[in-house]
Amino acid sequence: MKRDKYEKVMDLAKRRGYLWSSFEIYGGIAGFVDYGPLGTMLKNNIINIWREYYVVREEFYEIDSPTITPYEVLKASGHVDNFTDPIVECKECLESYRADHLIEECVSVDTEGRSLKELEELIKKYNVRCPKCGGELGEVKRYNLMFVTSIGPGGKRTGYMRPETAQGIFIQFRRLAGFFRNKLPFGVAQIGRAYRNEISPRQGVIRLREFNQAEGEFFVHPKEKTHERFKEVEDEVIPLLPADRQMDRSIDPEEKVIKITIGEAVRRGIVRHEAIGYFIVLTKKFLIDIGIDEDKLRFRQHLPDEMAHYAIDCWDAEIYTERFGWIECVGIADRTDYDLRAHMNHSGVDLRIFVEYDEPKEVETYEVELNYKEVGRIFKRDLKLVEERLKEMDIEEMERMVEELKEKGKYILRVEKDGEVKEFEILESYVKVKKVVKKIRGEKILPHVIEPSYGIDRILYCLLEHSYREEEDRVYLDLKPKVAPVKVGVFPLVNRDRLPEIAKSIKEILRKEGIVAQYDDKGAIGRRYMRMDEIGTPFCITVDGQTLEDGTVTVRYRNSREQERVKIEEVVDYIKSKL
Repeated sequence: MKRDKYEKVMDLAKRRGYLWSSFEIYGGIAGFVDYGPLGTMLKNNIINIWREYYVVREEFYEIDSPTITPYEVLKASGHVDNFTDPIVECKECLESYRADHLIEECVSVDTEGRSLKELEELIKKYNVRCPKCGGELGEVKRYNLMFVTSIGPGGKRTGYMRPETAQGIFIQFRRLAGFFRNKLPFGVAQIGRAYRNEISPRQGVIRLREFNQAEGEFFVHPKEKTHERFKEVEDEVIPLLPADRQMDRSIDPEEKVIKITIGEAVRRGIVRHEAIGYFIVLTKKFLIDIGIDEDKLRFRQHLPDEMAHYAIDCWDAEIYTERFGWIECVGIADRTDYDLRAHMNHSGVDLRIFVEYDEPKEVETYEVELNYKEVGRIFKRDLKLVEERLKEMDIEEMERMVEELKEKGKYILRVEKDGEVKEFEILESYVKVKKVVKKIRGEKILPHVIEPSYGIDRILYCLLEHSYREEEDRVYLDLKPKVAPVKVGVFPLVNRDRLPEIAKSIKEILRKEGIVAQYDDKGAIGRRYMRMDEIGTPFCITVDGQTLEDGTVTVRYRNSREQERVKIEEVVDYIKSKL
């Protein structure tokens, strides 16, 4: 039976130490993968290039927050209520399946955006049965994807393994805003593990329960979603699959993708604004830079009914694979102020930042004066705290308080001190409110967030598949030198005449210079070349008899198999120039 490319790539990955099944000696568990020695190096190289793009060039600063998250945080963010997939269980063997995926595997029907009831109707209409035992399937329900845990002894406080790295950034927004001196826009990055308790992961490294993310959060003024460097990229041509073209059945499926400059896409409103457009281009450049095939890359806009609960626009960088088709590897979303507002409302902590106007403005607002005779005995020691908080109020909050005092006769004033939030009930009789005209220097705003979110594991698999090459006498990975785990293989032609000693010394020199080199003296030289080709090593250095005569070695390039002689003392500079 002829193996498909996925099987060939995964066979190579297992044999050569890229990817292994987790818990293998105990039978393994779906949705988990171990990175072997070469896989770990490849993953780290991809992440370091991502850092080069975002942390070095784009000036995002990186943070590192806990992977365990308290219930309150994820309740506020909406994950407790909304982070779900449709699940269906077999009535006979009790095996569980993700309903929409199971339907698509059994019949040619698009399930995107379907309700639970609609999925149930499709199961009945097409008589979809349990793949394991052929039994009847039950009711389609919602299943929360988060791993639940407890914090501290006794299980009194509920926590979850974080489903994304982003929330750690939003929780620390006040500190981060201070770090950036409240000057918008600014970017924050986080790289690390995230966890999703997938119902039935059956796609290897494509769908994992524990996976690696690299996320950036770009905080912008709600009314200024431009990008100062957009001019530099506006002529970049991008393959876009807009939502309207996906839904238009009159367009041939092969012609739905349009190739257009990002500048034109923004001007025509296909892409919502410059900030999303800029990160679409940056994503394209990064993926091509690490070795993803440009002809197998597109950007698909989310349909209205598949948009995440926090987003108003989202584009996925999708990469084509032979077995799985187009798979989402990067999401670029406008999350608005959803997360910051949710955490501000739930925690009672003001997460707005003060933005100065170019020129002061005259505005009509309110002035609040406390009825000290009445409130003195009510608030006692907290009187000064309440007084200062009222003075800090901006126009928007002042108007909200006046409105609630009129409608409800009271207003709940939240005051934070030393990390603790106190609530004070303000009654109509406690304050005297009058309209005034004031000159103001600026306003408090809640920033919006543009988020490029990268799934490192999926990108790594796609990179292996796109790099996989077969020739009559060999298989090799056409990895770019910058991502290849091992940069140089170093061999003695034969194991005598001081050749092994010279080869080992060259390997040591390369490693001291920060170049990962691997020594190999086992088997015929041709077999050693083949081993290095198969793991994607771009260069091989061979020490031979001529080395003893003139101090030169042969340097072989993986793709062309061409060789040239280089002096030993020039080898480091030669390899560095190629890297």
